[in-house]
Amino acid sequence: MTVPETKAGASADIGEALRPHAEDAFADELKALAAADDRPRPARWLLSPWAVATYLLGGTLPDGTVITPKYVGPRRIVEVAVTTLATDRALLLLGVPGTAKTWVSEHLAAAVSGDSTLLVQGTAGTPEEAIRYGWNYARLLAHGPSRDALVPSPVMRAMADGMTARVEELTRIPADVQDTLITILSEKTLPIPELGQEQQAVRGFNLIATANDRDRGVNDLSSALRRRFNTVVLPLPETAEAEVDIVARRVDQIGRSLDLPATPDGFDEIRRVVTVFRELRAGVTADGRTKVKSPSGTLSTAEAISVVTGGLALAAHFGDGVLRSGDVAAGILGAVVRDPAADRVIWQEYLETVVRERDGWKDFYRACREVSG
Repeated sequence: MTVPETKAGASADIGEALRPHAEDAFADELKALAAADDRPRPARWLLSPWAVATYLLGGTLPDGTVITPKYVGPRRIVEVAVTTLATDRALLLLGVPGTAKTWVSEHLAAAVSGDSTLLVQGTAGTPEEAIRYGWNYARLLAHGPSRDALVPSPVMRAMADGMTARVEELTRIPADVQDTLITILSEKTLPIPELGQEQQAVRGFNLIATANDRDRGVNDLSSALRRRFNTVVLPLPETAEAEVDIVARRVDQIGRSLDLPATPDGFDEIRRVVTVFRELRAGVTADGRTKVKSPSGTLSTAEAISVVTGGLALAAHFGDGVLRSGDVAAGILGAVVRDPAADRVIWQEYLETVVRERDGWKDFYRACREVSG
């Protein structure tokens, strides 16, 4: 069997990839959109801004092709994000954990440039070279500084090719490394003083960064850098129905890649997980009648997806394939109780005052009580 090469040059079978890149997983949708897209496209964009928004939000094309939603939320948020990328302003996606910042960033890059892999992962140890460039030290020692010895960063490659670069968790990167982006975003130039040269960005280049609301005060952006971004805040799902829909869609996608049971069999459990997370996040029950204490964790939509996916795996491998309360109970406990002392008290109180008294939740209550000890 011939094994295709990935963008990074490594051998991989896309059909066997555990998590294909967005441009590979949704290649058919992107191709259909490109064929139907007759609107003006910015330089080096694969799709028009309208088509990019349709790719993220979903819709039906004139030929009947169904574009699945990648983001469920206010349309205006997506439109502002896409429009920003069509200008010379970089885009900062801001929000609490689990609001799909990385997911939206990846799909935007895939739809605009056809390549979501030009990525810098921000951490406390991210060096300046990850954003600027590094050196092949064997060539550097043998022949001295030269373009051949230079190792371009994903940002530098995006500048040269007119592509979209991504920087994840920008506020986790040390402040002095963050500021490396200032010249890149303001002058659209990356100086290479060792060679007396520079890399100028060609038309089509832009950058998407993500940042976590919970990281405020860790490595806050300087005012100079923040001015280079247009900030779009991604909210948590507004309604329970929207969040249930998001969780069901993502669990179904993940489940297919793992050969897990289909989610309709466990739709009631998905709704319960979402209800518990929303009530504990909000500090009040869905009917507004009972106040509850909120635990220390975020209880995001992404965590709900993880809990349900783990429950499906339990049901598939140690049950009859049908998602039940006992399959999700342990996952919920792990998501809620992050602080063993304070959060456990909050969880026990919620179980006894809310879950125990709720009609139709007796099996859920018993399962949670059992794993909670």
